[in-house]
Amino acid sequence: MILDTNAVSDLFDGNRSLAMLLAGSVRHHLPVVVIGEYRFGLRESRCRRVLESLLNRLEVESVILAPDRATASAYADIRHELKTAGHPLPDNDIWIAALARQHELKIASRDRHFDWITGIKRLGW
Repeated sequence: MILDTNAVSDLFDGNRSLAMLLAGSVRHHLPVVVIGEYRFGLRESRCRRVLESLLNRLEVESVILAPDRATASAYADIRHELKTAGHPLPDNDIWIAALARQHELKIASRDRHFDWITGIKRLGW
């Protein structure tokens, strides 16, 4: 299962509903886009050191997903589908969705806009 940025935040906050959702996954998948978004958010966080340590540990324990040519093709398809349907999404979320489609993985996210993308299964908490 792919962790979206809000899933990483809630995981570190100890959200029990999310913990139950993730309990069935042996190893999580973490897109480099999510790592970048989370590290950007840490820049001004008062809890930066603690959260950075947690993120470093999560990175080691997760499968890191980086975009490649197949991801770029999935990105283009998804972006076109969304544009045609009149549902624009933030670019980073399209990259996350492209990785999910490419690797046939579900996305743990509170962002309901992932539900607009065919072939993507979002799991909320």
